[in-house]
Amino acid sequence: MLEARAFSPCHITGFFEIFDRQTDLLHVGSKGAGVSLKNGIETAVKVTEASRSSAEVKINGVRQESAEISKRVLKRMLSKLRGPKHLRIDVDHTVGVPMGAGFGTSGAIALSLSLALNEAFELSLSRIEAAQVAHVAEVECKTGLGTVIAETFGGVEIRVAPGGPGVGKVKQLHVLDDTVVASLVFGPLSTREVLTNPTTRDLICHWGKDLVDKLATTPDVPHFLRCSREFAEHVGLVSKQIRNVLNATDKAGFVCSMPMFGDSAFTLVERKSLEELLLAFKQSGQDGLVVISDIDFDGARVLE
Repeated sequence: MLEARAFSPCHITGFFEIFDRQTDLLHVGSKGAGVSLKNGIETAVKVTEASRSSAEVKINGVRQESAEISKRVLKRMLSKLRGPKHLRIDVDHTVGVPMGAGFGTSGAIALSLSLALNEAFELSLSRIEAAQVAHVAEVECKTGLGTVIAETFGGVEIRVAPGGPGVGKVKQLHVLDDTVVASLVFGPLSTREVLTNPTTRDLICHWGKDLVDKLATTPDVPHFLRCSREFAEHVGLVSKQIRNVLNATDKAGFVCSMPMFGDSAFTLVERKSLEELLLAFKQSGQDGLVVISDIDFDGARVLE
């Protein structure tokens, strides 16, 4: 039996511009900006020879019937395998944030799995090559465009050229020590539905392009938050619950926005100001799940 474990940070995208008309899926992606979270996804895989091929995928110990993105990564990695073709593969994803709520969980599932399978199968792909498998799987599933490249490198990033790892380009923003990511989560938004809505796509591309250029002139966290807020206001996805949170946090002096895509509010804040921010969340009158995470600066990696 072969075993391996890998970790991918989760990720919040503040704003982005779509590039998905290319035929080569490694060149499909987005420009934009976001932050990687230490609250991420750890994936463990166990591989044994068997009389027939089978795979089981669990998330937090619960067996998944569909697991579309995991199965796409499995299929692509198995196609690279030389040796026994009949294998039993057990995949266990441990997810530390709400799924579908703007935390980039699909990308993190794909990325941590591709890294773990590369290790377990002894394929000797580079870290970037394994990450490219995850990127292609996510593009095919229409669950994200720039999440995998952001999670590959970590930090607070600007994606200045679109594409998957090894094709797109990422620059890091300066971050003050002891900065954390704080979110108030109400529920999911469908990335697939948003990315296929023509009106929303036009707004995303129009505002995303200008904001990427704007952030590049002053690449720091306060400017990232202001650009993210400007994007959210113009794209038109702010729910009544999020609006109430934004009003309360504005009044308290915090710049918050919404993750792309989740019915949530988020900001980056120094830990010393966290209690004041959480009070503003409470004063908004909205009952959501509070998620606090350090920033992950290391990016996705195999675990010992």
